[in-house]
Amino acid sequence: MGDVHLLPGTTFSNVAEKGAYPSEKASVLTLVELERWLALQVGGVYHQSVHSSLLKPPAAAWQDGLARRRQAPRKPADPQTFFLDFLPEEWRLIRRDGIQMFNIHYWDNVLSPLAGRSSKPVLIKYDPRNLSRVFYRDGDGHYWPIPYRNLGAPPISLWEQREAMKRLRAEGRRLIDERLIFETALTQRKLVDSARKSTRKRRNKERRQHLQAINTDTQASSDSAHASEYASPPPFGVEEWS
Repeated sequence: MGDVHLLPGTTFSNVAEKGAYPSEKASVLTLVELERWLALQVGGVYHQSVHSSLLKPPAAAWQDGLARRRQAPRKPADPQTFFLDFLPEEWRLIRRDGIQMFNIHYWDNVLSPLAGRSSKPVLIKYDPRNLSRVFYRDGDGHYWPIPYRNLGAPPISLWEQREAMKRLRAEGRRLIDERLIFETALTQRKLVDSARKSTRKRRNKERRQHLQAINTDTQASSDSAHASEYASPPPFGVEEWS
């Protein structure tokens, strides 16, 4: 965790440590990039470094432990179910129009027997990185993927949805339009992508303009000094004879 706080945009461990550091302005990693960085840090650095208590790398200690076992360690019977069990969750009633979460409607025909007839909320799992579908768990513990009701809507993250909602509320929209959520999120995404692409061009242009200005000033100073050094001397006075 100490290495995490060395990344640009860290919020540090507390407000006192953060001080006036502008975390949002300094941040450069996307969530996907941060996840990959963490995976590399754990698998490529921590597990391969000598542990202060184990006196060996954790990866070597793990292999030693496996070698001493009489039976192989158990693995999840269903990796997908194991993954879904750890996702955040909400409880929702299945209404006639399906499931509504994050001001977005979700529907699949598997919900038909319960649509408008359920009296108790059911467990719904979701992945904050991709809200294009949620997961309904039935009474047998089986998860059913439930996509957007509008299948043409683009996948967005929970953070994009929240920013879109914030922007819509700032514009005074009390009745949230689901279509506008996606349009706003995509507009913001394009704005960020465009800014990333143009930032380097703007910086290079500013550098060229700055160098051009320096060269112009240097040339002007040189020309002035050259002119004064080699300027023709004033003529001597002469007498006129009539």
